[in-house]
Parts: sequence; structure tokens; C-alpha cells
Amino acid sequence: MPLIIPKELPAYDALSHENVFVMHRERAQSQNIRPLRILILNLMPTKIVTETQLARLLANSPLQVQITLLKTATHDPSHTSPEHMKAFYKTFAEIKHERFDGMIITGAPLEDLDYPEVDYWDELCEIMDYTKENVYSTIHLCWGALAGLYYHFGIPKVHLPQKMFGVFEHRVTRPSNPLVRGFDEVFYAPHSRWAGLDRAAIDACHDLRILAESDVAGPMLLSTDSGRQIFVIGHPEYDKYTLDAECKRDVAAGKPINIPCNYYPHDDPSRDPLFRWRAHGYLLYTNWLNYYVYQDTPYDLSQLEALKK
Repeated sequence: MPLIIPKELPAYDALSHENVFVMHRERAQSQNIRPLRILILNLMPTKIVTETQLARLLANSPLQVQITLLKTATHDPSHTSPEHMKAFYKTFAEIKHERFDGMIITGAPLEDLDYPEVDYWDELCEIMDYTKENVYSTIHLCWGALAGLYYHFGIPKVHLPQKMFGVFEHRVTRPSNPLVRGFDEVFYAPHSRWAGLDRAAIDACHDLRILAESDVAGPMLLSTDSGRQIFVIGHPEYDKYTLDAECKRDVAAGKPINIPCNYYPHDDPSRDPLFRWRAHGYLLYTNWLNYYVYQDTPYDLSQLEALKK
């Protein structure tokens, strides 16, 4: 089944060239099928790249999915044109009276800031509070996961002495959980962050379950029992060359950065990177859509109100 996105969005042509089934809204509206409504709060500076990465994963499902792109009103992006933001993004004020089947809150390169120092922190807190009653299941990614764990459960972040940068081996710790259904016992996922989590605080939080973790990178996938709140510390949505681009960007900027671990063959950046997390990235999002957004979500979103009682 197709992903429903505006035909003018850059991701539409990119995914069409990859033979990904995308459908523009006019065609979708002629069909008598209610698509799953997914809200994406895109906090990444590279908006168009992130839109395409997430759209690619959401399109790999037999379900019909319609995405709505959300921006913060309290921060203007500097890496994406105002025309693009105006054409394809909404503010929280425009959607706060709507309900969504699922939501994704992306990461942002803000690990060096304390949460209250982030200029849109109050707005993000309002949005995360909104998800508790108006979104059936929310995925928080990387910095978005760190921020979500702090806001919802008080889990503090821990600043790292060096960047967690590369592709790391993870093991599934709760294989019966639907989110990791079909996962190999060991799988790979990329990380790119300067902060981690207080593991003792996670272990002390009875509302959270660790579903997958790494001996090097730490907990990678966490969830509440209900699956209403999901936290992905890594970047399974990344393309093959995303870490390569980030590495070259930091080197050009003179930042102290090591090459990504376990990414280039024999750690030689002159060689083509190994893309070995793609299948599990697709599987994670397909499982989320199928088990936590589609099967569990009331078909009539107004029933969310009844579920609160």
C-alpha cells in the first residue's frame, strides 16, 4: 500500500525513482480507505533529507499512510528554505485540535545544551504533553528520545567524553515484544550523538522496558508496556552515506571527531561504507505501524477520548 505525500515534496520524486509506492493526496482522496495519520515533528537541520529517510521507512508497509509535517513556531530553521517550510509544514497551533494514529519526534544536534536552554523547549514540552492524549503511539528518535525520556520519566542525559559515532552491534533483550518481531538476535544500528542516558535511572523506572541494547552504545530501543511511547536512541532511518557526510562536515569544520566505528571496511574512510542496518530499520517501522499504530489504534480516532476514561 502507498505512502500519501504531496506530489511537490522532494521525497515524492526521490522515492518514486526507488520504485517505492507513493500516492499524491488527490488520488488517495478518491479511494474509500482511511489512511493511518502520522505526524512528524522534524527537528533535524537537514529537513528534506530527514523527510525522505522517514518517508522511505513508512512506505515499506502494506498499510496506507499519510504524513503531516510539523515545525516549531519558536525556532526558524537555517538550513531549509522558508518556501519549503511554508509549503509543507504546519505549526502546532494548526494541528493541536486534531488526533493522529502515530507520531515521530526526530533528533536534533543539541546534546551540548541543557534542555531548558533549547529555544523551543517549552513548545516541545507542550507537544509531548499533547501526544499523551491525542496520539496513539509516538516514536522519539535520538535527541528526541533523550528529551522524551527526560520529560516523561525524568531520565537525565549524560554527556559523553567523545562522540558515540558509528555502527554498533545490538542484541534484542525482549524478543517477544512486537516491536522487535522478526529481528535477528544481534543487529546493527548507527549512532551519532554526544550524550547518553543514566542507566541506573532507566533500571529504576518501572514504566520502561529495554528492548534492545549495545555493550558499547548502551540502550538503543525502549518502550512503555503499552507501546504508546517508544524511544529509539540510534538512527535506524539513516541512509548509507549519512554518517559519511556528518564525518566530512565535522572534519571540514575543524571539530575533534573520530571516523565512524565499524562503518568503513577496515575503518578506511577511502572505502565505500557498509550499509548493514537497512533491513532492521524497515522492520522496526513496519512493526510499529502494524502492531502499535494499525492493530491497536481505534479506527475512529474520537475513541481516544473514551480510552482515557
